[in-house]
Amino acid sequence: MITKAYYTINNHREIDLEKNSKIFVAGHRGLVGGAILRNLRDKGYSNIITRTHSELDLCCQAEVNEFFEKEKPEYVFLAAAHVGGIGINSEHPARFIYDNMMIGFNVVEASRQNGVKKLMNLGSTCIYPKMAPQPLEEKSLLTGALEPTNDAYAMAKISVIKLCQKYNFEYGTNYLSVMPTNLYGPGDNYDLAGSHVLPALIRKFDDAKKSGKDEVFLWGDGSPLREFLYSEDLADAVVYLMENCDAKDLLPESFVNVGTGEEHTIKEIAGMVKDVVYADAPGRECKINWDSSKPNGTPRKLCNISKLAKLGWKPKMDFKKGIELSYQDYLSGGGNLTKRH
Repeated sequence: MITKAYYTINNHREIDLEKNSKIFVAGHRGLVGGAILRNLRDKGYSNIITRTHSELDLCCQAEVNEFFEKEKPEYVFLAAAHVGGIGINSEHPARFIYDNMMIGFNVVEASRQNGVKKLMNLGSTCIYPKMAPQPLEEKSLLTGALEPTNDAYAMAKISVIKLCQKYNFEYGTNYLSVMPTNLYGPGDNYDLAGSHVLPALIRKFDDAKKSGKDEVFLWGDGSPLREFLYSEDLADAVVYLMENCDAKDLLPESFVNVGTGEEHTIKEIAGMVKDVVYADAPGRECKINWDSSKPNGTPRKLCNISKLAKLGWKPKMDFKKGIELSYQDYLSGGGNLTKRH
């Protein structure tokens, strides 16, 4: 008989993250993992372990089990994922669902087997139905059909959320999940074959500026509404939650949205990025051509962040300032033209 261990074992806080606690950041070279690593170091955490993909294949259960058995991390940030924009999601759905399910399942199960005290699972707001009521609330999960252009990735992420939820229930684990909105920031992926919209815009406008072209071509019609969160803000949020919250604090859905609560159309965002890129080139023009034969994706995706606010955290970065910082990072070589997170 399965007992409700989640509710009996974790009914008050007993686990506290300490500065010398052994912490594993999975995916530390990606946009999210890199920001988490920097945040932890800035806050004085000194016992952090990382592995590159060549050192540890998270899709391989045997390698993951061996790593956890040897290193025995106490806390885990699961930020590793195979990510990308509409194009690559549509072209390689099998890879997206397989890789992301294997990464999540292997790390969560190895964490359970090796007594990890607390795990933070990073998901995405693409888990919500395409036509879910806006702003997106946590209770909307699995209430409708997913956006077809990224349903494989979304299904993988939903599976890991549910795995954490059921492990908390059956095994009394303390695994939290967060659903960040669209992200951007230092160390982003600028490969046009697989990047998300904002880094792709930075790359396209910068390429046009450097080549002397006076136009860029963008997918869709620019009408979808999007919310963007600076990656350093996300890192601050998840470290805050790891330090101050337990899985029981995220009930009843067992996860929480992380966003800004503000949105802009893709057309507005393209204009903002163009202004930032061309700020030092007065008089230069760059026409935006919209290709409406290409998919727009989900028409609107805005987070309801009231649950997060009640937990005591709110974002800090101004959107335009964040774009400026991201562009400077791109120019300095901080972002990669090709990257698998």
